[in-house]
Amino acid sequence: MASAGGGAAGEGEWLKVAELRAAVQAQDPRAKEVDNLTLRMFLRARDHNVDKAAAMLLKYLKWRREVAPDGFVPEERVRRELAQDKAWMGGVDRSGRPILVGFIARHYSADRDMAEFKSFVAYFFDKICARIPRGQEKFLAIINLKGWGYANCDVRAYIAAIEIMQNYYPERLGMALMINVPYIFMKVWKTMIYPFIDTNTRDKFVFVDDKSLHETLRREIDETQLPEFLGGKMPLIPLKDYARQPESV
Repeated sequence: MASAGGGAAGEGEWLKVAELRAAVQAQDPRAKEVDNLTLRMFLRARDHNVDKAAAMLLKYLKWRREVAPDGFVPEERVRRELAQDKAWMGGVDRSGRPILVGFIARHYSADRDMAEFKSFVAYFFDKICARIPRGQEKFLAIINLKGWGYANCDVRAYIAAIEIMQNYYPERLGMALMINVPYIFMKVWKTMIYPFIDTNTRDKFVFVDDKSLHETLRREIDETQLPEFLGGKMPLIPLKDYARQPESV
């Protein structure tokens, strides 16, 4: 049975992973640094089609060298984004997936530089993925839209973030709980954002009705791990402070 981490790989899948590695290394020798679990995620993202997974992985390797030539996104490059405190680290859900919390009403399109924003997206995905424990492959996101309005509406940035996640961090998002969602945001989502989300990702975005918020959160997250602002006992750590801590939490 598949686990919340994505399911154990059988012998046939590992043979495909080896085939994928050979195909990619033939075109980019630096692919030898990519671990088997990462290869497996790209393979699963393309329904085990080796040719499609290879094309996706080669694109990722090229992007990675551009966005993080030293192996990481430097904090200096995303300092303005970090200062806005729109991404926070939480505890873990009942499956052991680390929790990332986003406060979307703290993002303003007028203040956004797209190049810095894209680097910031890679930065926080790197940080949350580094928290994923052995035996687990995914993280859970809580996207809080309380206070969101027209000044926060930035469709280009939303699509850019989703495309980075889909193309370069495949099979990492376990679930995104969208909470305190204004009606106008739903209209923007359905008409302008949803079409850009691939079929493997769409079902991972769960819009939680206000009436079922308490029940849904506690079904997924124990009270000791639930953020304090949602009635739990877990204090959040702003990403700018977490960045100065060791990777293990």
